[in-house]
Amino acid sequence: MRNTILVLMTCLVLASTATADVKLPSIFGSHMVLQRDRELTIWGWADAGESVTVEIAGQSKQTKADAKGNWKVTIDPLKVGNPLILRVTGKNTIELSDILVGEVWICSGQSNMAWTVRRSDNADREIASASHPRIRLITVPRAVADSPQPDFRGRWEICSPDTVADFSAVGFFFGRELEKHLNVPIGLINTSYGGTPADAWTSRDALEAVEDFKPLLAEWDRRVKEITPESVQQRNQEALDRWKAAAAKAKADGKDAPPRPRPERAPQDHPHRPASLYNAMLAPLVPLEVAGAIWYQGESNCPRADQYRKLFPAMIADCRQAFGQKEMPFLFVQLAPFRYTRNPKQWCAELWDAQLHTLKTVPRTGMAITTDIGDVKDIHPTNKQEVGRRLSLWARATVYGEKDLAFSGPIYASKASVGDAIRIRFHHDKGLKSRDGKPLTHFTIAGKDHLFHPATATIEGESIVVRSEKVKEPVAVRFAWEDDAEPNLVNGAELPASPFRTDDLPLTTAGRKF
Repeated sequence: MRNTILVLMTCLVLASTATADVKLPSIFGSHMVLQRDRELTIWGWADAGESVTVEIAGQSKQTKADAKGNWKVTIDPLKVGNPLILRVTGKNTIELSDILVGEVWICSGQSNMAWTVRRSDNADREIASASHPRIRLITVPRAVADSPQPDFRGRWEICSPDTVADFSAVGFFFGRELEKHLNVPIGLINTSYGGTPADAWTSRDALEAVEDFKPLLAEWDRRVKEITPESVQQRNQEALDRWKAAAAKAKADGKDAPPRPRPERAPQDHPHRPASLYNAMLAPLVPLEVAGAIWYQGESNCPRADQYRKLFPAMIADCRQAFGQKEMPFLFVQLAPFRYTRNPKQWCAELWDAQLHTLKTVPRTGMAITTDIGDVKDIHPTNKQEVGRRLSLWARATVYGEKDLAFSGPIYASKASVGDAIRIRFHHDKGLKSRDGKPLTHFTIAGKDHLFHPATATIEGESIVVRSEKVKEPVAVRFAWEDDAEPNLVNGAELPASPFRTDDLPLTTAGRKF
């Protein structure tokens, strides 16, 4: 039996295409925000050949549904102003009210993006003060699908103490900063799913276009073909029966019961399946006009960090193509440090490296560094306010053109040998300092043997000089190259430096395909 959510979505799609009534997708609703200063696409369904009229802000656009019942119109750019009414007329009339015009952002990723306001720092205070009538919120329910879906179940809500608690914390705090500094309405679309890899958020076509991803697709195709939902259900029942017997025996012996087994998921309904989340949770938003996207994800790809160097840029390009914006702003969070129990203990560092590589090679991207606001004992640090603020700095400076705004911590730029040391230079280097006033931490240095040793790092103007008595002829430096690194190098804006390496040695995750 297929996933219940997928069945409901299928019923929704069938209903939307079979009814004689003109219909809009859920992304259009009362209280929504439309992107300002852009031509806007309004779309929906009706009977084949049915005439449809769309009216908004004094504009009236007419079209006819095609043979499959699909229709769309293009609305001339709208300006920020008073609330609008959107009226769509076919054999019936739909009227949506209280529509604002402003900036619309997609908020996506895995659990740290899904993390809610009610589970973040100072939750009671944040919720109580969340009366922001010009911020509008909508959440796409978690779902998977085999093919791109046309719709989802959801509705726009006005941001208030009654609606914000279960919304994405990073999304809300990002939007709150934008609304404050831009003084325009902000629409936030939360489409996130905990514990999921980037490949699930990438379309099948985009994955098939890259040779390195074909083994991943082939493996999942094999699983879907060979592993049936019925066989998974049977194994789950057998595991549960064994656990019940073991728990009963433990109770009889006066011992603690063993942990209850986690049910296995069939590959057909698994949120790790490539393209499954793209199909169910991104495709229904297309072709909505948006200002950009913020992204907090990567934990599930740490074991394949080397592959992420290609996967993440491919996913960004795929998202931009879907929304028809080749340079759509894409701002992401560099993962917070976390003490993983697995070995080797640098998979997260290698993922940081892949994220930094993306920042440097993919135009119109931005990266919020979080090595100073994590919790090495908890993969879900709760200071989401600062994460949202740092993402907003990138948006304000690089998307909205706010001049003289410090928006990034130091980013590695170059190295140069200086006798028995290496001098490191950075972008965003104004006011380099130690956050806590102590010697700089988490620098290592290596010679031609590629063995890295702890090093001293000294600030000299706008550069760092790194050396170690154990390395007389250094060739490479690494900074914060371990999963739980919490270094203290910051710039004058108190923004932390990104982990980096100056070498191109093979990574421990190289060759891992799935």
